[in-house]
Amino acid sequence: MRSTTSGLAPDTGLTIGTLAAAAGVNVETIRFYQRRGLLPEPERPSGSVRRYGPADLARVRFVKSAQRSGFSLDEVAQLLQLEDGTRCSEAREIALHRLLDVRQRLADLQRIEAALAALVARCAGGRGRVACPLIASLQEAV
Repeated sequence: MRSTTSGLAPDTGLTIGTLAAAAGVNVETIRFYQRRGLLPEPERPSGSVRRYGPADLARVRFVKSAQRSGFSLDEVAQLLQLEDGTRCSEAREIALHRLLDVRQRLADLQRIEAALAALVARCAGGRGRVACPLIASLQEAV
């Protein structure tokens, strides 16, 4: 794959270490993104090191930002294919799917919270007993 740094002279641009530091990731993250096809790997000029440009830095930051928003790397790859902005409805569908998944996980977490709160309350009410109500409840659930 060709990098977006093709207009730069071989001695300009960012090394992989500098790119990683600027993006707030480690070098292995950059290499992982390249293996996943999320970031193009620039050509290595003969006898030199690969150099990355501002577009590469922006792309790594985009990937990290999308991950922080809950998108999987597969979804990030889909979004990157839509980055020209002309297929906004497709990007919206990906985001809608992610939103529905987040809402489902929140509902699951709320159910877990209620169950744990009830178990903790049973523990507080079970003082002086030999058997722990929390452990007994969990054993009953099995």
